[in-house]
Amino acid sequence: MSAAADRGSGRSDAIEITPVANRRDLDAFIGLPSRLYSQGHPGFVQPLRFERREALTPGKNPYFEHAEAQLFLARRGGEVVGRVSAQIDRLYLERYKDATGHFGFLDAVDDPALFRALLATAEGWLKAKGMKRAMGPLNFSTNEEVGLLIDGFDAPPMMMMPYSPPFAGALVEAAGYAKVKDLIAYDYDVDKNNPITHEAILRRAGMDPAAVTVRNVDMKNFDRDLRIILDIFNDAWADNWGYVPLTEAEIAHAAKTMKAVVEPKVVIIASVNGEPVSMIVSLPNIYEAIAGLDGRLFPFGWAKLLWRLKVSKLRTGRVLLFGLSKPYHRTMVGSGIILRVLEELRQGTKELRANRAELSWILEDNIPMRKIIEKVGGRVYKTYRVYDKPIA
Repeated sequence: MSAAADRGSGRSDAIEITPVANRRDLDAFIGLPSRLYSQGHPGFVQPLRFERREALTPGKNPYFEHAEAQLFLARRGGEVVGRVSAQIDRLYLERYKDATGHFGFLDAVDDPALFRALLATAEGWLKAKGMKRAMGPLNFSTNEEVGLLIDGFDAPPMMMMPYSPPFAGALVEAAGYAKVKDLIAYDYDVDKNNPITHEAILRRAGMDPAAVTVRNVDMKNFDRDLRIILDIFNDAWADNWGYVPLTEAEIAHAAKTMKAVVEPKVVIIASVNGEPVSMIVSLPNIYEAIAGLDGRLFPFGWAKLLWRLKVSKLRTGRVLLFGLSKPYHRTMVGSGIILRVLEELRQGTKELRANRAELSWILEDNIPMRKIIEKVGGRVYKTYRVYDKPIA
């Protein structure tokens, strides 16, 4: 595909958009954000390139067992200036039956015509597959990286949370897309906030606080505890916007990926009378450790990474899973359980000598959870937006 882009200088340069066809193209696709954002964008860190390569490769990312995707690169004068993906998730379609395909990995120079051409390319691929609506950005699904950053561009980068430049949102909207949902990221400063109490609210609800117990993940029984965590997640999130259940292969992949970086003090399971009902999973912010490496661990990146992880220690983390079993939703007991889990997280974070945690993402209309987070001192500091557009 090709398109003409008016760059505002009175001349048009041809944009050529082609599918990613080989290893060289894939490397260019992975490396483009670093070229675009490494200078003048404090909210960006280049993800590890080998990890991105694995995530984008069928046979290595279990997402592709229930989905198909096509990656595209945009070039102008032979130079890569943009990228986008188009993907169809069969599990999503089975659940929602709305003929919606997704786009993602949208990065490009500041050029309205280029954004239009990239999105039109993704739309064309989706339409050829029978889709009637395009939604995104999703990299690749709601279980991975979601949304376009629209506020908080200078906030510290956080693992598995995408970066977008300030101009991107307006250019997506100019291409005909409208807001579907905003996703909120909260910053929680451990040093500035007091201990979180939960006993009084449980007593008012008629429950003995001693009935609520918490424990950290048991690394000797990690697979068992991960299963408990994901069972709670699937129950807690089943009715949420965009939810797609994790497959067995994705669970196994998550276990393998997470185990190496888990800090047991901030992975917590709460039970009521011995039955697990809530969990929180916080991981060290690997982006803090890989800042300045440009996504490369060779020749000296490994040494810097290990020093930052083991010696220097990381000061930030991200709560990427947080759930409460459905029977406790919107109840006073549920609020007490959440407060108990958050206090355990606060204590564990302090013990690790970290001082900040990002709680993300939270749906903008999940008012009960947002009220609790804000009550204990959480502060909105980033907002991500998901867009959609009819394409048939």
